[in-house]
Amino acid sequence: MNPLIESLRGKLIVSCQAYMGEPMRHPETMAQIARAAELGGAAAIRCQGLSDIAAIKGRVEIPVIGLWKEGHEGVYITPTLRHARACISAGSDVVALDATDRPRPDGRTFKETVEALRGETLVMADCSCMADVHRALEASCDIVSTTLAGYVPGGLAKTDGPDLDFLKEAVAAAGDVPVFCEGRIHTTDDAKAAMDAGAFAIVVGTAITHPTSITTWFANAIA
Repeated sequence: MNPLIESLRGKLIVSCQAYMGEPMRHPETMAQIARAAELGGAAAIRCQGLSDIAAIKGRVEIPVIGLWKEGHEGVYITPTLRHARACISAGSDVVALDATDRPRPDGRTFKETVEALRGETLVMADCSCMADVHRALEASCDIVSTTLAGYVPGGLAKTDGPDLDFLKEAVAAAGDVPVFCEGRIHTTDDAKAAMDAGAFAIVVGTAITHPTSITTWFANAIA
């Protein structure tokens, strides 16, 4: 197994992302949050956008999983080979790609994109269902993740917490390929449950790095 991936076994990866219009949407802010997460024990950082990738790569010593979101529908997580290569140039150690079979803006299939990147970077496949997992395995992706479970129209229903059933099925199918659990890990109990279900590593974003959401949870709880 690649040494970088092996270093993430049983560890926490923190997703540091802010979206258009949010107060924290600034590369330096994301870099500061990433560094704080590193000090807290994060083994890697997942982040989006070329400016954020570059800023975070310059601030932390742990690996950076980069992606580039463009658009809001269909394939928008690193949708083309050009996006992926730009993430590499910005400093990504691993590039995350949407692993669904939906059409991509450049006309390439997921497998064609992965094959073009072979030897250039490690690829993390963001999956929504078992069909995506099998597609990722057939393309020889380095990492499989449950990132998109519950977020693709017509796919798996959105669970309250991490989709542990999907995770277990993915782990069983993946063999030696690492499966990360990502999506709706909001508590330490969720994190432990994901590891107990066989996750190689877990990715936590909102519950650590999105204060607006966290504040809303507490405000609603006492309303």
